[in-house]
Amino acid sequence: MRLIQRQDHTVIWYPFNEKPVAIISASVGMLGGARAQYHLRQMFVFLNMHPVNSPEVIVTFAQNKFDANGKLTDENTRNFLKQLLQNLTTWTKRLRGQ
Repeated sequence: MRLIQRQDHTVIWYPFNEKPVAIISASVGMLGGARAQYHLRQMFVFLNMHPVNSPEVIVTFAQNKFDANGKLTDENTRNFLKQLLQNLTTWTKRLRGQ
């Protein structure tokens, strides 16, 4: 991983610098994914990444939302995922100036 030091003496980590990013988490409980997302967001600040802020997709009690083949069966979760990916696409285009 390449490090670049800017004139203001801050360090930038490539290839993460200025990249858009979305977070999706799944947990067998209620809060595990939420805590993980919080910590990832803290890391994105350090890495100078640009997270999509909504919707936050935290799949709670994930064992009840997937079938035996690993296919997501929960319609609400599918809708949140779809919206998050649409927002990531829009956010990526905005950051690229499109």
